[in-house]
Amino acid sequence: MEYASWYTGIVILLMSFGLAREYLRPHITVFSALLLLVFGRIISVEEAFRGFSNQGMLTVGFLFIVSAGLQSSGFLDTVTAKLLGNKNSRFKYFRIMFPVAGLSAFLNNTPIVAALIPIIRNWCRKTGLPASKFLIPLSYAAIFGGTCTLIGTSTNLVVHGMLMERGLGGLGFFEITKVGLPVTILGIAAIALIGHRLLPGNKEPMVELGEHTREFVVEMKVAPRCPMIGKTVEKAHLRHLQGLFLFEISRDDTIIAPVKPEEKIKEGDRLFFTGLPETIYELQKTPGLVAVKDVAFDMQNIDSDKLGTYEAVISDNSPLIGKNVRECNFRGRYNGVILAIHRSGHRINKKVGDIIFKTGDTLFILAEKGFDKKWYHSKDFLLVTSSIEIYSKPRWKGNLSVLLLFAMVILAACKVIPMVLAAAAAAVLMVLTGITSSEKAMHSVNWSVLLIIASSFGIGKALENSGLAFFIAATVIKPLYILGPIGVITGIFLITNIYTELITNNAAVAIMFPVALAAVDSLGLDCRPLIITLTIAASASFATPIGYQTNLMVYGPGGYRFFDFFKAGICMNIFVWLATTGLVFFYFF
Repeated sequence: MEYASWYTGIVILLMSFGLAREYLRPHITVFSALLLLVFGRIISVEEAFRGFSNQGMLTVGFLFIVSAGLQSSGFLDTVTAKLLGNKNSRFKYFRIMFPVAGLSAFLNNTPIVAALIPIIRNWCRKTGLPASKFLIPLSYAAIFGGTCTLIGTSTNLVVHGMLMERGLGGLGFFEITKVGLPVTILGIAAIALIGHRLLPGNKEPMVELGEHTREFVVEMKVAPRCPMIGKTVEKAHLRHLQGLFLFEISRDDTIIAPVKPEEKIKEGDRLFFTGLPETIYELQKTPGLVAVKDVAFDMQNIDSDKLGTYEAVISDNSPLIGKNVRECNFRGRYNGVILAIHRSGHRINKKVGDIIFKTGDTLFILAEKGFDKKWYHSKDFLLVTSSIEIYSKPRWKGNLSVLLLFAMVILAACKVIPMVLAAAAAAVLMVLTGITSSEKAMHSVNWSVLLIIASSFGIGKALENSGLAFFIAATVIKPLYILGPIGVITGIFLITNIYTELITNNAAVAIMFPVALAAVDSLGLDCRPLIITLTIAASASFATPIGYQTNLMVYGPGGYRFFDFFKAGICMNIFVWLATTGLVFFYFF
């Protein structure tokens, strides 16, 4: 080995060690390695920064905006709420994982998981199930889905870009599907039937309403076509709700309290609930239930870029004191509506419109963005803070966001226009049509991920220029050819997979892509099967939280330990290795 190989090897080892030990942020570590390779004259400045204009990297950037548009539209919330069902469903893991994998096949999986973590946690709170049983499967489903199409994950697009850079023809939109889709189906079945039993049952603090809970009271009316009409309270799933309690029904001039499980819901009933802000906001969106007082906004069509939820504590100098909701003209004075009311230390068992405001009452408000800044220093309120984050758009914008996604996929899959152009057009239209704001679009782009991806191209070129890629291929991969193509496939998969678990998927691709090409050259094999193996192996990070970003995202919210990932994930790694090796050999050899 010459100077170039030794120098490149040392830089790669230092980068790998730094990523594994997390001394610095991953993008800083990878970019620093790129600079060291330039200073060491392994690659030129042009080669180092060529990745910053690569089509694969640019496509990932545009897909972040497309995903943000779908998230802002409330599409993910709506779909997930319908799919989750109740806690007794035998197929709850299938109902969660298959749709997530399907979405992840066509959208960047990072924003999908970011959007679904709070939805899954809220659902777990309502059903009393431990979120730790579902958040790792959520991440795994997103990882599996990413192996099904070209745009499923940034790793696929990095490989696509590297192939195009070397004139080998990029990956087809569905080229990896014939391997990735069977692996996904089998992997999800394995988790749903067996794997979830290996996960811990870490329950979050109870969300039962009690004397130490901030309970808000809200009044809802049963509309003419409400699906609850004619059902008992029990059958309408209004009993034993986590974070929500039905304490009274007002029917004509009759008050029904306490509410019995066998009481039937009738058209025109006014239902009185106490609950938490999260559950009360979701209640407002229940089909067939409409808010009774003051809500001038159509809750099914609100725009979360213009409206937000806030909590405001009434001060002793507030003009609201002594008035009720009907009399205070809250909508006209504050340009917002009261969704619910909380009185410290007391459960308010009154109609919302009849509640007389007192000092210290907390109002749960839906108002125009900036309400907290506008009224923070006002004498009307002691404290004003933003409350729960909401994602919602008018129905037509939600439908348009889905239409744009389908159009992008079809145009790219049919090769009408290049993938990067389809993604760019979809991202721009998401902003121009107001599905997401330009500010949110810019914030949605994960610039650190793009920096890692762009740097990866230069690092891969350094391995090639230095001869280190050929050396690794000759000393590690080539001897495995004694076992035939299966030996080479296994070698590529396992080495890439180990790198992915220890560092990051894109850094693993940067190191192993030139090694795979060197193995192809020395053994005279077709490059496609090895590249597909490499692509899936780089995404199959199940055994550690640091190998894949979605694992890291669920690490804290699920209350996991490092060993929880290892216990469930090592089995999945072995399973995916065997399935991928068998499928690649079957299709190509």
